Parts: sequence; structure tokens; C-alpha cells
Amino acid sequence: MKVYARRLIPLLVALGIALCPVPEGLASYSWYFFAIFTGCITMLITDAFPGAVSGLICVSLAAVLAPWALFSPEQMAAPGFKVHQQAFQWAVSGFSNSVVWMILGAFILARGYAVTGLGRRIALWLVKTMGHHSLSLGYAVMLADLVLAPATPSNTARSGGILFPIIDNLPPLFDSYPNSPSRRRIGTYLMWTSLASCCVSCTLFMTAISSNLLAVERVTHITGITIGWSEWFIAAAPAGIIMALLTPLMGYVFCRPEVTAGHEVAEWAREELGRMGRIRREESVLTVLIVGALLLWIFGGRYIEPAMVGLAVGAIMLMTGIISWNDVLEYKAAWSTFFWFAMLIALASGLDQVGFISWFGERFGHCIQSWSPLQAVLLMTIVFFVLHYFFAGATTQVIALLPAFLAAAHYIPGIDMHFLILMLVPTIGIMGILTPYGTGPSPVYFGSGYIPSGQGWRLGAIFGGIYLVLWLVIGMPWIGWLCGAL
Repeated sequence: MKVYARRLIPLLVALGIALCPVPEGLASYSWYFFAIFTGCITMLITDAFPGAVSGLICVSLAAVLAPWALFSPEQMAAPGFKVHQQAFQWAVSGFSNSVVWMILGAFILARGYAVTGLGRRIALWLVKTMGHHSLSLGYAVMLADLVLAPATPSNTARSGGILFPIIDNLPPLFDSYPNSPSRRRIGTYLMWTSLASCCVSCTLFMTAISSNLLAVERVTHITGITIGWSEWFIAAAPAGIIMALLTPLMGYVFCRPEVTAGHEVAEWAREELGRMGRIRREESVLTVLIVGALLLWIFGGRYIEPAMVGLAVGAIMLMTGIISWNDVLEYKAAWSTFFWFAMLIALASGLDQVGFISWFGERFGHCIQSWSPLQAVLLMTIVFFVLHYFFAGATTQVIALLPAFLAAAHYIPGIDMHFLILMLVPTIGIMGILTPYGTGPSPVYFGSGYIPSGQGWRLGAIFGGIYLVLWLVIGMPWIGWLCGAL
């Protein structure tokens, strides 16, 4: 799609919605804000602009049009209400959200992995230890992602930036090359296993992808329910650990490598580790800091705000010289995500502020209020998962769909919101395996030349189906028991 078409489509969508008759029961200003919001979602889907730019455009537009698209006549008629001042405060409100700062702090931790070489060392050590057989090499790839995931909230940086460059060196050692039949020797297996493992770790750990943190923030804002790091992990662990253990084996079955054994990869990793030399002071200190951050995220909630943990650890990293301020400034992905998510949180809060979420939730809820609570949780989880086929990445779906699902649930008699939330939100990770655009690292792996498009869609459906079944069969009873809903 040409760039002008990608930019025209969101404009046409927004104008088309704005010109439609306002639905019954909804105020006109709420409908116009929804039009702007939908235009933003369309921008993200069509990739008309970078995410941060799309957010800035739509937040700016809503703020400028605030008298018609953000505030009610009653609000503007209130004594002392200054519409443009209030509009500006709304536009920048995302930057005061703790989740945005937690994302930035965690990105600084991730920068330490790259700058010190600790992430590369961990991955190479696992390959050296387990690289003598194709299946064990798949488990090494999975474990490398699993070790890095809790303190790396960008799965693109973790999997696409740290692991992919290492894995990309492995297939040629077995005469397996991209865009040729030789990819089946081992290249397809390794690339697919790495991508699938990344999706599973994003379900297992709240801090493994920034979309999880955004979802938790939306949940708290809409329902008042706060999900902590440890609660997330405990809820996701039974199903998530089984998924992680099965992923390399599933890859071995559904895209079986022609080469099953060999010592070349382990020797290559050994040589690379030799070139890296002994563990440096910076790597040792970073390891201690990361363990400390994880312990505080898990156990320190009553003593320190989770967002402050990442910032404090980042400050210590700067003080001890593990990274420099220039390293932080040069980490464009961190600043782009920081700005982008602040804009998205403002837009999402605006959709709730103008009353659209409560209106839609009431309509949707009336359609499903005859369902039993258990049936509603089951069907909503399946629908939320399958609808990811229509979204590029998890962030767009979190912003567009999650609030509507949560609002609708309020109209189902007897439903346990805590149970529903813990069933819905962790699937953000595993649903990324469904499509070549389902999660951040997907384009990196599909662009490697080792995963043909047709095979990728087929494997995505198979793995996604298996993951969803495991989540429902294992996760649902466990989470229901934790919440006292079953």
C-alpha cells in the first residue's frame, strides 16, 4: 500500500464515522471523539505514521477540537472552566501515568543487557551448553528468551535485537540458508522456535512486553482492580510453563529440521564466548541489579511503586557507569515507546472520559447478559484471542478492544471481573504467534527468509490453537480457583 493511501484511509474512516448519525443514547461530542480515536487505530493498523506520530496527531486534534469532541456543554458552562487549558492538561496526562515511567525504567534495564553484552553472553552460554542436538538447541533458544524476558519489556528489542542476530548465525553452520530449500535443514525450526518462545514468555511475565503494562494500566483505570507482577506470574505460570516446555518440541514436530545433531553450533558459541573474555564488572553488577529489581517487583509492592523500581535501578546503573546517559539518549526505541504510550493512554482515557466505553459496554453487555458467568468468560477469552487476526501488534488491540470487553462484562450478572481479567490479559503474548504482523519481532523473523509466508500462517494457526487450548484447559481452572470463581 502506497504511503499516501495509508495516510488517506484513516482520514476517510474518521470523517465517515463523524458524518454518520450519532447513535441513540450517546452524546455528539462522544461520537466525534470516537471518530478521532478510530482514526488513530486505523493509522496504527495501516502503519500510516510511526506509532508516536499517530498518537501525537490524534491527541493534538482532539485537544484543538475539545469544545466539540472532548467536553460536554455542561462541563464548558461550569464556572471557571477553561476549555483549552483543560484540553492541554488532558493531552499531556499520559505522561503522569506510572505505567509509562515503568516502561521507560525497564527499557533502561534492557539497554544494560545490550551495552554490557550480558544478554549476548547468556544466549551464547546456553547455545554452547545445549547446542549438540537440534531439539536441545531449540530449548536453548527458548531458555535464552525466558531468562531475558522478565526485565526486557520490549519483545522486539529482546528477541529481534538480542537473540535474532545470534540465531541468524547458526543455520549457515549446517549449510542451511534463507530463501532456499536448505532452510528446512534447521533454519526454519530455529527461527520459528525463537518467535514462538518470545510469545510464550510475553504471556508468562508481565514485564516481558510493554503492551502487558499498558493493559494492566487500562484494567486499573476502568475497573479499579490492580494486577501485580507476582499475581500475573502465579496466574500464568501453570499454563505458561507448559507452553514454554512444549514449544521447542512442537517446532520439532511441525517444522522438523532435517539436521538433528552436530557440534558446529556449540563450537561456534564457545569461540564467541572466548572472544568476549571473562565476565566483566559491569555484567556482574547488572546481574545483581536485575535480580534486585525482580525481587522488588514481586515482593516490594507495599514499600515502593513498581515504576520507581525501574527508575531507581536505572539511576544506579548510571551512577556506577554500567551505562552512560548517552546510551540512554541513543536508545530511540525507548523514547519512542515512552512518548507513544503516553499519547495512547491519553486517548484511551479520553474514550472513557467522554462516556463512550460505558455506552458501548452497556449495549454489548445487554447482548450477552443471558450467558452464564463461566460461559461468558470462556467465550470472551476465545473471541478476544481470535480477533487478534485483525490487529497489527498487541498495543492496538489493548487500546481498542480491552476496554469494551471489560465494560460489557459489568452487565453479565454474577461475573467475577478479577477472573475475567486474568483470563483475558495474559493472552496478549501468545496471540502474537497467529500472524506475520501479530507482535513486534514477527517481521524480523518472517523477513529472515527462513519462514515462508504460507508456512508461517499455517504454523501460526497450529501453535495459536494449541496455546489457546492449553490456556483454557490448564489456565482457566487454575485462575478460577485462585480467584474463588470456580
